[in-house]
Amino acid sequence: MSPSIVLGLILVYFCVLLVISFITGRKAGNAGFYLANRQAPWYVIAFGMIGASLSGVTFMSVPGWVRDTQFTYLMLVFGYLVGYFVIATVLMPMYYRLNLTSIYTYLDQRFGNASYKTGSAFFILSRTLGASLRIYLVVSVLQLFVFDVWGLPFWMSAGLFILLIILYTFQGGVKTIIWTDTLQTTFMLLAVVVTIKIVLDQLGAGLGDMMTMIAQNDLSKVIETDYHSKHYFVKQFISGVFISIVMTGLDQEMMQKNLSCRNLRDAQKNMFTFSVVLVFVNLMFLFMGAILLVYAQQKNIVLPSASDDIFPGLAMNQLGSVAGLVFLIGLISAAFPSADGALTSLTTSFTIDILNFDKSVKSEKHKIYVRKAVHLSFAFVLFALILIFHTAEDKAIVDKLFTIAGYTYGPLLGLYSFGLFTRYRVYDAAVPFIAIASPVFCYILAQYSQQWLWGYQFGFELLIVNGAFTFTGLWLARKK
Repeated sequence: MSPSIVLGLILVYFCVLLVISFITGRKAGNAGFYLANRQAPWYVIAFGMIGASLSGVTFMSVPGWVRDTQFTYLMLVFGYLVGYFVIATVLMPMYYRLNLTSIYTYLDQRFGNASYKTGSAFFILSRTLGASLRIYLVVSVLQLFVFDVWGLPFWMSAGLFILLIILYTFQGGVKTIIWTDTLQTTFMLLAVVVTIKIVLDQLGAGLGDMMTMIAQNDLSKVIETDYHSKHYFVKQFISGVFISIVMTGLDQEMMQKNLSCRNLRDAQKNMFTFSVVLVFVNLMFLFMGAILLVYAQQKNIVLPSASDDIFPGLAMNQLGSVAGLVFLIGLISAAFPSADGALTSLTTSFTIDILNFDKSVKSEKHKIYVRKAVHLSFAFVLFALILIFHTAEDKAIVDKLFTIAGYTYGPLLGLYSFGLFTRYRVYDAAVPFIAIASPVFCYILAQYSQQWLWGYQFGFELLIVNGAFTFTGLWLARKK
């Protein structure tokens, strides 16, 4: 496929986003940027959140993961359902009752300023690392198949990607994102459906026959019964519950979209609808990964060692130019929702939680000026981290992402759990030290778990242990 065609596709796609940004971002102001004036339709948010939750990580990594872990990822997804139920019935009512813009304001009211700043700082760290990792994945693919042909360096490709995101989120924020995410989710899901159709046609197989074949194959294994394994089904399910709670319910980016609904009832409709649809979408990605492996086996294609490279390698080099074009459309559509939302939520959290915009007496014009400066600053931080990730690559991006979440979201899990399920106050000044110590203890435990715990290896459930360490520390620091 000609790199010129690919670049033209990207530019056309971006122009569409820019038009949407212009229409939705006019006279947005801070209220529009942060919460879309709390007038967003719940069904639009629910559909757009699919793309924001999946991102380029799911689009590329999950299909490749089927080779190494079969369908065991599905147990994690089933756990999500329970987590989303907790979010809709426990966390969201509290956020709406307190009329929050930043969800970390709750920690200020519950514990004090040091806890508030600590919670916000851990979110900023988590989302900055996670977003840059997602963007890095997409830029790496575009570099390999497009920009290397023209001799453009990686830093220039990454800079172009960040620039495009800045241009269409700079003015409208969430007011723009809820509509652009809807468009991008549509294209991402269409890309998966079309890819499945192309592979089935080339194999000369029907959808029903292929589903039966996959169901009878070891690739469809959902339950791992070896409790030593990182993918033991109980670990996966429980981890999914808590991953969804922290990466959605305690995450400013995801909750910012939910809080832009007209009321709590609409926000709960959004969450329940989104959670059910997400299960079927993830199953579709796993099925696509399985038929890609079947295709490679029947065509005697040697697959790359890195699982993240399986889908792009087959789409761009083996399945034909149409499949390659569809893959790039899907990848770009999957990448933008997570990147634009992250940049907007980082700006929101920093301006409200760190700069105290809610309590500031500065004029609206001054706040808009500072908000835009913060927006640009975080864009530069993401760009710098992408370049750092480019220097080392050792395992699947999904694995990296959840590993980061286990360490950085754990203190948030402990803080909110202690706040919601106990009535104790704590010595506020001790909270930052507890929140830092917990991930350190978890890291040590993960490194030596096989020696100390009879061969046990921690998977994503490390997040729960991290939260428990923080909860215990808060209990010890409680006021009598």
